[in-house]
Amino acid sequence: MSARTPRANLYLSVDVEADGPVPGPYSMISFGACVAGRQDGAAYTAADPEQDTFYRELRPISEQFVPGALAVSGLDRDRLVREGAEPAAAMAEFRAWVREVCAGAQPVMCAYPASFDWMFLYWYLMSFGGDSPFGHSGCLDMKTLYAAKARVPLRAAVKRLMPAELLSRRPHTHHALDDAIEQAELMSSLMLWVPEPFPHAVPEA
Repeated sequence: MSARTPRANLYLSVDVEADGPVPGPYSMISFGACVAGRQDGAAYTAADPEQDTFYRELRPISEQFVPGALAVSGLDRDRLVREGAEPAAAMAEFRAWVREVCAGAQPVMCAYPASFDWMFLYWYLMSFGGDSPFGHSGCLDMKTLYAAKARVPLRAAVKRLMPAELLSRRPHTHHALDDAIEQAELMSSLMLWVPEPFPHAVPEA
């Protein structure tokens, strides 16, 4: 009996801006997403990351915030309280967007690193609607992907030590959609990258 052919994966680059370190006490204040590429079996096809995008700025869910974290995004918190999207509405719109762009493929969230962005995104999806189109584990960490391919420790998987050809030439602006697009280019570079083979040790005579 042959193994079932796995569904194609569609990788969605997501970047989150938040006003504190964890969701719940603190808020996701904006997030951006774009299609990075599609994997069918061993074949990966990069997408134009500017083609299919999603961006929302959100109303904060608590009065707590860390000034330094808020300052990173440059967003005005008072304006978000007045004008930011309701989290439940934004999550419903995001779910609909994910399912539309995936068109039968299995969605996978990816980020650099994924731990922070996934933590906020999954918490919001489950807290505001109770459903994640990614399931509970459909995320890929680009730091881990690079570390595995380059055979370096995870803590050494930093952009300044990566080969220049892997990196996007776009600036890192801390605008969530800008950074999601930048990350998408890194994702495709990593998926298509074939590192130089490591030399085998020569046994002593």
